[in-house]
Amino acid sequence: MLANRPPMGWNSWNTFGENIDEKLIMETADIIVEKGYKELGYEYVIIDDCWSLRQRDENGRLVPDPKKFPHGMKYLADYVHSKGLKFGMYSCAGILTCARYPSSYGHEYIDAQTFAEWEIDYLKYDFCNFPESGNCKNAYLTMSMALRSCGRDILFAACNWGVEEPWTWMRSRGIHTYRSTGDIFDNFASFRDIVHSQENNFSMSAPGCYNDIDMLTVGMYGKGNVGMEENACTDNEYLMQFSLWCLYSAPLILGGDIRKIDGFCKDLLQNKELIEINQDPEARPPFNVHNWSEKRILFKILSNNEYVLAFYNYDKEKVTLTVPFKDLGIPYESGKGLDLHDVMTGEKIGIVRDFLVEDLEGHTCKIYRGKLV
Repeated sequence: MLANRPPMGWNSWNTFGENIDEKLIMETADIIVEKGYKELGYEYVIIDDCWSLRQRDENGRLVPDPKKFPHGMKYLADYVHSKGLKFGMYSCAGILTCARYPSSYGHEYIDAQTFAEWEIDYLKYDFCNFPESGNCKNAYLTMSMALRSCGRDILFAACNWGVEEPWTWMRSRGIHTYRSTGDIFDNFASFRDIVHSQENNFSMSAPGCYNDIDMLTVGMYGKGNVGMEENACTDNEYLMQFSLWCLYSAPLILGGDIRKIDGFCKDLLQNKELIEINQDPEARPPFNVHNWSEKRILFKILSNNEYVLAFYNYDKEKVTLTVPFKDLGIPYESGKGLDLHDVMTGEKIGIVRDFLVEDLEGHTCKIYRGKLV
């Protein structure tokens, strides 16, 4: 089954926007392998918008921009595949892409066949410039059917920004991931609002079809296409962002320039335990144990009798959060507790029963993992 785990990889848009070319994609593929991302599960290398000429050819086919991609897309796919990785591309359900390049509305079957001939493995499918007379649900169904008939397994990553509540119908149309929000920007308020907007919708995300809350901005530090230099995320805020994507079993599609990411953010993106939480085969979303305006306590049930208990402080001020274990389904009289350790530091907390109290500075989080004993 395609997407039996949330897909992991890298996408060009957040950092590079229209400034993409063959060299960038090949260098990124190299780094994914050389710096250990591939062995942790990051496998898709995805080109976003702005890759084609402004007009189709005489046969109605999309044409890669020869200045950006002089050897064509099949050559690039072959290079990515030679690294043991998978190759992804971009199109759109409208008549033009978001950057006003040729799009797939009315051309779904010929475009799907073209992508199959280029041997792509992943299609991001956006929603700009959609006709007023069009039908959103039918447009995504049409491309889904085109991909299924093209003779190649291609993961279908829909991106309709939450139009017509996609969490209620994307799975039935054969889509593997669906963007449920507007675009992310590299600041705290952006990723906080995105996560808050989808808290009640992750219950409809499961193996085979995942709620996609956009590409990560971890490691951008204000640089790039969606960067905001005056208000970029801090390391603590990047930890909040990445761990939330992991807890909610969202796709982990990196948006930073991983050729340059090092230090804290590289270690964060390669945190094996957070990735294991994201890739847990049951893909159960966490539930809000307590939900105050700027504070959250999340509890996630994993496979193999494991659990995640996480505390998030979205406020600027220090807070103290208390979780009664009765609210986790583990009342004191059960005689059971959680044998916990800190996911980030590895520190063993030991067996905790009845309740847990956590002090958090502003814009920080604490994540524990353990077994029921």
